[in-house]
Amino acid sequence: MHLILYSKIGCHLCANLEAQLRSLTTPQFQLEIREITNHPDWWEEFQYEVPVLHLVTVRGDVPLPRLSPRAPLSQLQQMLEKSWAENGGQ
Repeated sequence: MHLILYSKIGCHLCANLEAQLRSLTTPQFQLEIREITNHPDWWEEFQYEVPVLHLVTVRGDVPLPRLSPRAPLSQLQQMLEKSWAENGGQ
């Protein structure tokens, strides 16, 4: 599984989500961090929305549901597994 986290420097919600993702042991995934301040198109799209998490599939990037920053790690794990299964595991 390949995930993209759109983030910006100084965003505590972004840092929290990244830390939660890095603490997960399952499902296995590759995490790509995209700093939106380095790319004008990303900035325009996500400046008021970060953190934004996308799942990369063979059909393209799929935005994942936004969880509460207080959501337990188990809820994040379940959301990732469900999203992966719903998108064909590809």
